[in-house]
Amino acid sequence: MSSTPDPTTVLVIAGPTASGKSALAVRVAEVLDGVVINADSMQVYRDLRILTDRPDSANEGRVPHRLFGVLDGADRGSVVWWRDAALSEIRTATDAGKRAIVCGGTGLYLRALLDGIADIPAVPDAVARAAAARYAAMGGDAFRAELHALDPITADRLSPGDAQRLQRAWAVATGTGRPLSAWQADAALPPENMTFRTVLLFPPSPVSADAVERRFRTMVETGAIVEVRNLLARALDPALPVMKALGVPQITAFLDGRISLDEAVRTSVTATRQYAKRQRTWFRHQFRSDCRVDAKFSESEFEKIFPKIRELVLTLEC
Repeated sequence: MSSTPDPTTVLVIAGPTASGKSALAVRVAEVLDGVVINADSMQVYRDLRILTDRPDSANEGRVPHRLFGVLDGADRGSVVWWRDAALSEIRTATDAGKRAIVCGGTGLYLRALLDGIADIPAVPDAVARAAAARYAAMGGDAFRAELHALDPITADRLSPGDAQRLQRAWAVATGTGRPLSAWQADAALPPENMTFRTVLLFPPSPVSADAVERRFRTMVETGAIVEVRNLLARALDPALPVMKALGVPQITAFLDGRISLDEAVRTSVTATRQYAKRQRTWFRHQFRSDCRVDAKFSESEFEKIFPKIRELVLTLEC
């Protein structure tokens, strides 16, 4: 067996929010001469480094980072855009003889990379705004019922509270004249010359819940409120993805004087825990992990985790 990892094997480190996957990716990249490629749909925006928990300058200085903070808040990122950008970064890294390490927790992004995705036409901003306005006016149950008439397959698999995905499905069906489920049935194949091997960090729910609260309180203490204030000063369309990032609506309500800071923190933590719960469900049922670690990553655990990862990369099994 060769002692040098095959550079065509792409390592994917995934997990729910606050599982320590970014820290693990940096440590693995240091040892394997790797490049960390972002797979988080909010960390692609440059406006909210703190609130989206993007790697800080110290970590970015340790190993190369790609697709972090590359979009302006006024932009509307998409899974098709991200997949194309990620594949380009993977090719650039492997052509340079470096290990490509994709790191993130956005299920749609990961599925698009590993399984492929249909090339859905861009939806006009006006249609996306109309979807957000209708959801706000109608409420989740009525909006989902309306979507059911347009796209019953997608409507049946989404809950009334899943505002972002419901609005996306409505906008696609309305803007393209074809249901999202039909577009998704046309998924493209992943690149044949790339092998993906996956590591899933999956800490127990209580550990994850505690980590979410500690992390959000640290964000508030280190500048998240200033970030949101600066974002609001830009007067961006409230339907843009960056305006819906976890914590933005709650801190906005605090800055507007509608709730206290304690309430903003409490409701943000609750929303983030709910998001982590949805991530856990997705990873449990829809993510094929080659190696699963049932713990939150910490530096003290690295010596136990890394041999499994190295073996995974070298032998394609764990």
